Amino acid sequence: MPYTLTPDEGYDVDVESTAYLDDHVDAPDRWVLNFGPQHPATHTTLRIVLELDGERVVRATPHIGYLHSGFEKLAEHHDYNQYVCTVSRMDYVSPIVNDIAWHHAVETLFGIDLTPRCKVVRTILAELGRIQNHLLCVGAAALDLGAFTGFLYGFNEREFIYDIMDYISGQRFHPDWTRVGGAMRDIPDDDVFRRMVREFIDVRLPKAMKDIETLLNRNRIFVDRLRGVGVITRDDAIAWSLTGPIARAAGVRRDLRKDEPYLCYADNWDGQGADAVQFSVPIAQDGDCLSRYLVRLEELRQSRRIIDQLIDNIPKGPIDTFADAKYCVPDKADVYASIESTIQLFEIFMTNRGWDAPIGEAYGAIESPNGELGFYIVADGSKCAWRAKTRPPSFIHFQIFPKLLEGHQLADVVAVLGSLNIIAAELDR
Repeated sequence: MPYTLTPDEGYDVDVESTAYLDDHVDAPDRWVLNFGPQHPATHTTLRIVLELDGERVVRATPHIGYLHSGFEKLAEHHDYNQYVCTVSRMDYVSPIVNDIAWHHAVETLFGIDLTPRCKVVRTILAELGRIQNHLLCVGAAALDLGAFTGFLYGFNEREFIYDIMDYISGQRFHPDWTRVGGAMRDIPDDDVFRRMVREFIDVRLPKAMKDIETLLNRNRIFVDRLRGVGVITRDDAIAWSLTGPIARAAGVRRDLRKDEPYLCYADNWDGQGADAVQFSVPIAQDGDCLSRYLVRLEELRQSRRIIDQLIDNIPKGPIDTFADAKYCVPDKADVYASIESTIQLFEIFMTNRGWDAPIGEAYGAIESPNGELGFYIVADGSKCAWRAKTRPPSFIHFQIFPKLLEGHQLADVVAVLGSLNIIAAELDR
């Protein structure tokens, strides 16, 4: 029978025990294998030292640090707008989500409320970023297990999302679009943007999902390689602070869009009594690689549902908030025509006075495709953060990876790693 997953419901799968170490603690014929840092199935630059007993994994020791870029230290030298170029390179699979997360934290610190137009556009882009991330994850899960065609189904449609990002920001891969209180620029043309997004969610995405599901969901090899592998229990997910699809695949009912609403996920997001966008949170109970794959597939449908509610109802008005305009970069035309805008631009970029940052601290987090992505900011009143700490999902999730591998076959390493969707740039501070 095909595996199906409905929102807020699990499905029954018998999972065999993988308690292997207890009977093989003193095995003398173990050998060591380096998996990575340059291996096609790691997807990125990370290294795992495997201790094997035949084909069984006895111990796995992850090594990080191959992409150390000093991301957190750079926040002390870039102002609250400039740092967006750094955060978009942390999870480079869906960089627009990082942009939104960083400025969500900054706006929490400054106490800024966004305009209705900005909230809607940011929500649409956040869900496009979620789709962008999940398409690569489920496609790469197929690629790692030998189904190259499944990878192409997901990867090809990501290219169209890059076209959308290019249209709104001028950059395909790292849009760096958000700014404190708004955006680097407004959408060039609402109708063109709407047509592009409509083509994607109405035509391209449904076809790609149908192709992926037809190829994989009842594929005996694919299902057998994932079912019962890399099992995370609900208690373990909570104890290890796991979030996102990984935790929800283990039965943890937590999604920041529901539990700590922001943007259009919250009621009254436009100040006129508008209800929050409607969507369901998929939950599974088995916590294995197959559950994580199915949860991400359902989240693709729910992201499409969210975008569908918003794309034809983008409010008019400014993209930047002008309730406290000193935080927002003025429009270029206004700079050339108004002395007030010229002074505002000068104070933001050339002095500390334009920011008037509070002296305090704040934490802001959003539900990124991989889980809770948060930034803890300590401000000293200058235009740069005194300290900035990142709470990246991959860094938290990678810690459970050795536990998941113990007792599994060597071939299961790629299946487990792909299901966790580890991004190396989030591992290194």
